[in-house]
Amino acid sequence: MQGNRNALLPEGLVSSIFPRNPNTLATPPGRLSPPLRSLASHLTTWPRPSPSFLAGSAASRDLAGCFSKFLNRVPAVRSFSASQSLHQVADPVWNLGQLNHVAIAVPDLKKSTAFYQNILGAQVSEVVPLPEHGVSVVFVNLGNTKMELLHPLGNDSPIAGFLQKNKAGGMHHICIEVDNINAVMMDLKKKKIRILSEEVKIGAHGKPVIFLHPKDCGGVLIELEQA
Repeated sequence: MQGNRNALLPEGLVSSIFPRNPNTLATPPGRLSPPLRSLASHLTTWPRPSPSFLAGSAASRDLAGCFSKFLNRVPAVRSFSASQSLHQVADPVWNLGQLNHVAIAVPDLKKSTAFYQNILGAQVSEVVPLPEHGVSVVFVNLGNTKMELLHPLGNDSPIAGFLQKNKAGGMHHICIEVDNINAVMMDLKKKKIRILSEEVKIGAHGKPVIFLHPKDCGGVLIELEQA
């Protein structure tokens, strides 16, 4: 109960009336003014002054008015905060997940597959042709994530252009999972991050994906995939 009383009183008055030991007044009763002595006697037994006490004198009526104004303000402040939060327009909600894979462009898919399988002892998949993406893919399972070995397929393969600039091959992109690909697309467009397609596409794993422009991502081509 004392915590409630303290919240209703000015700090100086609290320190005068309520000591750390609740059985003892911090200021001897004889040194308190008559209105404070009367107030202290009421507050030590009840969190608010009684109606008969508050009606007793001009000083106590003024004090009652202060209590009334203060108490009436508290619900109003809380109500304003609640209504303000309801009118805020939230951005699309989405979360970044775990690394799905690292994609490596390779000039010789058979040779690269043999390296990871026979030299490093990794588990590798069969060659998976993805003509809609212009690549042939071999998946290298690493336990906690995967690698994709990418090789050009068809005349319009984006990997062919990459290999012209990087004859020995190299890292092409990284893929990170998200929990709401559509919300991601809306949010990143608002943030002026360029997306390399006008709409979500189906990726190598049969899930919706988008690619972000490397110039907006620190020089890294980032694929985001629906988890």
